[in-house]
Amino acid sequence: MSGDGSPQDRPFDCHDLRVAVVAASWHERVMTGLLDGALDALRRHQVESPVVVRVPGSFELPVVASALAAQGFDAVIALGVIIRGGTPHFEYVSSAATDGLARVALDHNIAIGFGLLTCDNEQQALDRAGLEGSSEDKGYEATSAALLTAVTLKRIRRREHLG
Repeated sequence: MSGDGSPQDRPFDCHDLRVAVVAASWHERVMTGLLDGALDALRRHQVESPVVVRVPGSFELPVVASALAAQGFDAVIALGVIIRGGTPHFEYVSSAATDGLARVALDHNIAIGFGLLTCDNEQQALDRAGLEGSSEDKGYEATSAALLTAVTLKRIRRREHLG
């Protein structure tokens, strides 16, 4: 299972962070779970008034994440799911979305929560969506990781001791 070895999540106060979530619309059931997990993580970490933006699919995640980063958000959580089919579409969209989100993080020096599921079938996506019966909650995990990264980036910018 891919979740083995993941760090323990201990929510911490992020009330001073501006956070946006950009979520794809394809695969509604999986996306509901991912978005619910992200919102739960934001609530537990005391993020006030997160912005949620929906986009058609995972291919659109990077451009909207970039626009949000340019608006001064401390973190952007990107949520989507791409399920392998019988054409090369899976590889193209997975690569473009992944590379695009990495570019946004580096170009804007911002924490990006990588909640993009790339699965061989719908069951794999459901297992990771944080729904009842799911073995993992990637929406929560991506959000928690982005918040910790955003706090670390703020500390670096302030030249605070990181150790």
